[in-house]
Amino acid sequence: MEKWSLMTITVLLALTVRWAVSLGSYSGAGKPPMYGDYEAQRHWQEITYNLPIRQWYFNTSDNNLLYWGLDYPPLTAYHSFVCAYIAKLINPDWVALHSSRGYESQPHKLFMRTTVFVADLLVYIPAVILYCFSLKETSAKKKASTCALCILLYPGLILIDHGHFQYPLSLGLALWAVLCLSHDWDLLGSVAFCLALNYKQMELYHSLPFFCYLLGKCFKKGLKGKGLVLLAKLAGTVLLSFAACWLPFGTDVEQIMQVLRRLFPIDRGLFEACMFSSPTHCPDKVANIWCSLSVLMKIKNVISPRTQLKLSFAVTFLSLLPACIKLTVQPSLRGFKFTLVSCALSFFLFSFQVHEKSILLVSVPVCLIINEIPFMATWFLLVSTFSLLPLLLKDGLLLAYAVTAPAFLAVCLASFSILEKTSAEDLQLKAFSLSLKGYASWFKSFPRIARSLFLVSLSLMGVLSVLSAAVPPPQGLPDLFPVAVAVVSCLHFLLFLVYFNVVILWDSKNRGQKKMS
Repeated sequence: MEKWSLMTITVLLALTVRWAVSLGSYSGAGKPPMYGDYEAQRHWQEITYNLPIRQWYFNTSDNNLLYWGLDYPPLTAYHSFVCAYIAKLINPDWVALHSSRGYESQPHKLFMRTTVFVADLLVYIPAVILYCFSLKETSAKKKASTCALCILLYPGLILIDHGHFQYPLSLGLALWAVLCLSHDWDLLGSVAFCLALNYKQMELYHSLPFFCYLLGKCFKKGLKGKGLVLLAKLAGTVLLSFAACWLPFGTDVEQIMQVLRRLFPIDRGLFEACMFSSPTHCPDKVANIWCSLSVLMKIKNVISPRTQLKLSFAVTFLSLLPACIKLTVQPSLRGFKFTLVSCALSFFLFSFQVHEKSILLVSVPVCLIINEIPFMATWFLLVSTFSLLPLLLKDGLLLAYAVTAPAFLAVCLASFSILEKTSAEDLQLKAFSLSLKGYASWFKSFPRIARSLFLVSLSLMGVLSVLSAAVPPPQGLPDLFPVAVAVVSCLHFLLFLVYFNVVILWDSKNRGQKKMS
C-alpha cells in the first residue's frame, strides 16, 4: 500500500503542475487569421464531425487545406472526431462548420484543456507508472515513485502539451509499446507501436529500433524454428493493425495516396514549412544541423529540394546505422532503449522537415533511462526544454518555463544526486575508457570536467534565456536570440549523439543482455 501512496502523491503533484501550466496562454491565442496549434486541433474536430471521411484530407469548399488542413494519420482524425462529438453535445457552436473558425472562449478552453488531461490520465501517465514499477533496480517503492516523479515533471512535455497545446497520445502509446516489449509481450508491443505510428507519423523516429530489436529476437530464436514463427506473427500483427486503422480509406487508392501526400509533403523542401509566414522570415528556429548550417550558408538557395531530400536521407541513415546494426546483432532491452534515443536524435538532427517540438521524440526515450544515467539524462532534458524557448516565448509561456525548468533540475538533484554520478562508470563509459589505454589518466579527471561542462552549459542557457526574454534584439538582427538558442542547442545535441552512440557501441554483450535496466 505504501508504494501506491507514494505514487499517488507523485501523480497528484504532476497533475497539479499540468493544471497550473494549462491556466496560461496557448498557441496562437487571439492571433488571427491562423491562430495556432490550439485552433488546428479545434478545426480538425470541426472538419471530422461535419464532413464525410472521404473529404477529410481533400481540399474542398468546406475544407480549405491551407487553413490547418489535416496532416496527421487516421488515428488523429478519429480522435478529433470523438472529441468533436463530445464538444457538440456541450456546445454546438464549438464545432459549427465555417462559423466556428477561430472560436475562443473560457468554457471552450476548459474543454480543450480537459481533453489533454484525459489523454494524459488514460494513456501517458499509466504507462510511466507501470514502467517505473517494472524497473528491477527501482523496484523499491521509494525509488519507483522518485523515477516516476522525474519523468512526469519533465518540463518540455508539460509545456508543449498543457501550454502550447498538443496531445500526448502518440508518445504514450509508444511508451506502452516499450513496456510490452520489456515483458516479452512482443505482439501487444507491436500493436501499441502501430497505433502510435498511425496517430503521428513522427513516430517513424522510433520505428527502426523497434524493427531491429524484434528482428534481432527472431534471428536469435532461429529463422528455421521459433524465430520464423515469431516473425510471421509480428508481420501479421503489423498488417492487421494498419489495416484496421486505414480501413475507412482502403476502398479507394486515391484516398490513400492523398492521405500520404498530406503526411509527407516533400515538395515543401528540407525545412519545416512555414506555410503562413513571410517568405523572408520564419519564426520557427529548429535546433538541428540544417537550420544551424543555414546561419552560415542558405542551403535552400544552394541545393535543390530533391537534392536536399537525398542528402537528408543519406546523412540520417548513416548516422543511425551503427546503433541499429548493433541492436539487430545483439538484441537487448537496454540496447533497445539507448538505440531509441540515438535514432530519434539522428532523425531530429538530420532528417527532413523537422519541427522544434520533435525534440520530445528524443526526450521521452531519454526519460526511460534517467535511472541509468541520471547526470546525462537530466542534462539532455534541460537542453531539450531550452531548445523550445523561442516557441514558448511566442506562446506566452515564459513564466511557466522559468518555474518548471529549475524545479525539474532541483527534483533531479535531490532524487539522483546527479552531480555525484559523473564517473566513467556512472556515465556508462567504463568500457570505452578501457579501450583508450593511452588516455586512461585523462579519464581520472573526467568527473570534474563533466561537472564543469554541465555548469557552463547551465549558465549559458540561463543567460540566453534572460536575454531572449528581456532584451530587445538588434534592429538588423531580429532573430539573433532564437538563432543563438537553436545553434547552442544543436551543438549540445551533436555531442549527446556522439555520447549515446559510444555507450551503445562499447556496451558489452553480457551487460546488454540484462532483462531490465
